[in-house]
Amino acid sequence: MSLSLPTIDQWGSLEGANVLVRVDFNTPLKDVNGQWEVVDDFRIRAAVPLFKELIARGANVVACTHLGRPDGHVVEKYSVAPVRRRLEELCPGVELMENLRFEAGEEANDEEFGRLLIKGFDYYVNEAFGVSHRAHASIVGPPQYVPSAAGPNLAKEVSTLLGVFDAPSRPFVAIVGGAKVADKLRITEMLVDKADTVIIGGGMAFSFWRALGHTIGNSLVDESKLDACRELLATGRVVLPVDALGLPTGSSFGSGGDVETSLFGNDVPEGFMGLDIGPASVDHFSEIIANAGTVLWNGPMGVFEDPRLEEGTRAVAQAVAGSEAISIIGGGDSASAVAKFGLEDHVTFVSTGGGASLELLELGTLPGLDALLACSWNKKA
Repeated sequence: MSLSLPTIDQWGSLEGANVLVRVDFNTPLKDVNGQWEVVDDFRIRAAVPLFKELIARGANVVACTHLGRPDGHVVEKYSVAPVRRRLEELCPGVELMENLRFEAGEEANDEEFGRLLIKGFDYYVNEAFGVSHRAHASIVGPPQYVPSAAGPNLAKEVSTLLGVFDAPSRPFVAIVGGAKVADKLRITEMLVDKADTVIIGGGMAFSFWRALGHTIGNSLVDESKLDACRELLATGRVVLPVDALGLPTGSSFGSGGDVETSLFGNDVPEGFMGLDIGPASVDHFSEIIANAGTVLWNGPMGVFEDPRLEEGTRAVAQAVAGSEAISIIGGGDSASAVAKFGLEDHVTFVSTGGGASLELLELGTLPGLDALLACSWNKKA
């Protein structure tokens, strides 16, 4: 499974050309003495080599991004001003447009907004893998009007993720976590077909427990997906937690609290919520991961933002980082967890797009990639 995406190498000299680069600078911000500042500039730094190459080839470079969810309105806290300041420090001379999502036409994929966005530009580069599964105006519009290409980071994301399915080193172990079965059901079905073992963790594990007849207390469950869970379990490739950490129903969680966790086997009693995998599950999962040739991980094992409930996710992250397997972290919360625990440099690849990576693995393409492949200027080249 591969895609031959157009790249900027096809353009040669760009002397005097105006190039619009769609980036994903949806970075975390914090208030510092009354002024918003960038907390994590990883995504900005990742785009700098592309900017410098375009400038070296003579281009005038303008970047555009979304930031937060202003829902088509100008919302001051979602201004890109702090991102612009950091970009200026890292790569002077690159202009950054104001937040694309201040315009309702962006998320609505308004054709007129797409035309206005690209007006005055000679070329377009998509370097925003994390939103390329969205048919938004800045993603699918520009390739209709000017020569367009994939940025190097986007191209690497695509080739790496699709390469997992081409010829994985075996055993191929997939780890799927997160809150809801419905969000991950289709990709889990695909992974069961492709991988040797699929480890299930996070809130979605309790629907599988329920499907087996275990009690789950007040843990998260999707009653409508129990038959689908049973079908996946019948393949013999799905591995579930064997214990769980929980809190009394109604306890606050996510940022910590005073209530201590309780440890349960694979039955959670009434009055409690399962919120993380337990130590026996950690040992079982870690043993499987240690023997893997390829590991694909998407979704935490529990509510790892809470210090009481982070150990399952931390331990799995450490097991992945400590293995000799090719390790692909599928973006989203898994990427955040690897960063939180300081393990980014100990895995093979960390994707920048959670939803995008899952959709790419599921469908083999994305709206943003289709737009690049359909660009008529690329076909004439």
